[in-house]
Amino acid sequence: MRIRYILGAIVIIAVIAVILFYPLSILFHKDLPYIPFLKRAFYILLFSCVLCLYRIAKGPTAADRAVTLDMLGVLIVGFCAIMGISTGRSWYIDIGIAWALQSFIATLALAKFLEGKSLDD
Repeated sequence: MRIRYILGAIVIIAVIAVILFYPLSILFHKDLPYIPFLKRAFYILLFSCVLCLYRIAKGPTAADRAVTLDMLGVLIVGFCAIMGISTGRSWYIDIGIAWALQSFIATLALAKFLEGKSLDD
């Protein structure tokens, strides 16, 4: 079981290293004036996702994990917004809206489950 965590950490570190040393220039238009800001925002969101995954793995209670999953959903919507702005494709925004709705419904269902109530109450 510990080997699985070690392998997961190695994969996460490798992905972060690839992103830092080989920037994702294909995702960004060259002629936009605010590309450096979008790249920094992308890396900040990526680092925040790593921290959220750590909190999900180490969360002492199920409620902590539920809040962290909700935060991860918000970060994914942020990724979709950055990708939509940087590539000029509007369907990223549609994906972000759908993800936000799904995340909201899942959070409500998980909160009811953690309270011990059934979903029709």
